[in-house]
Amino acid sequence: MDDDGRKLGAFLRSRRARVAPESVGIAAGPRRRVPGLRREELAQLSGISVDYYVRLEQGRATQPSAEILDALARALGLDATEREHLRTLTASRRGLRASAPRRPERVRPELQRLIDEMHGLPAVITGRRQDVLAWNALGSELYGGLGEGRRDRNNARYLFLDEGSRETFPDWDQRARETVAVLRLAAGRYADDERLRTLVGELSVRSEDFRTLWAAGDVLVCGSGTKRFHHPLVGELNLRYETLQLPVSAGQELHVFSSEQGSESEAALRLLGGWLAPSREERPRKGAS
Repeated sequence: MDDDGRKLGAFLRSRRARVAPESVGIAAGPRRRVPGLRREELAQLSGISVDYYVRLEQGRATQPSAEILDALARALGLDATEREHLRTLTASRRGLRASAPRRPERVRPELQRLIDEMHGLPAVITGRRQDVLAWNALGSELYGGLGEGRRDRNNARYLFLDEGSRETFPDWDQRARETVAVLRLAAGRYADDERLRTLVGELSVRSEDFRTLWAAGDVLVCGSGTKRFHHPLVGELNLRYETLQLPVSAGQELHVFSSEQGSESEAALRLLGGWLAPSREERPRKGAS
């Protein structure tokens, strides 16, 4: 079994375990020992032979047709992101999978200038490995001190290996689940990215939380929503975010945050922006009156 086969089999098993038999009209029964559907049940729902499905899950059949993938996706109740991931895991055999660019990930100067001009709006740019590649002043403070090197600039490494991340992100559990799911999606898209594989291996060895979440097999695209942050100067901020894909730079995303008008978070963000405005020498020290 090759690496593609293992990934495909693991993803199918994780999605199969998630489907409640009752949700597809199958009585659970007292003798069912495993969560989700049995292999033969999923094969029947998908209209394929049990033997072929077993070979798919064991990684011995890695070139299913588009029709089979669609049938499996329907039977498993996959969302749009999961369907894309399923297709990606079989794409290399058809010569369709994207290759990771060999050059280092860098942000174009025009993009850096753009986020620097976003006064009052925290903004960061991340790469396919969850490295924070660029930020403006508010974005740096919101993410725990990127500009001053107070934290690891890889979001996944910071979350799972730095206890300070739990203070920066009050909703740490949710942030951790999202980060792992986004990282797994990237690992499927860029299977030849050696540094990405090394990062996943490092986190798997060093963090039990990461191992547990990685084993769940979830994939996710975070397009918009809300996130809570905590800053030692202004306290908690509840902010909306929008994530924009940057098509010219493969795998890079721009994340922009904003507060609700008239909210406590708006006042906190304004206070933080005012604190950042003076030069470093003029800023009040933390705790100074």
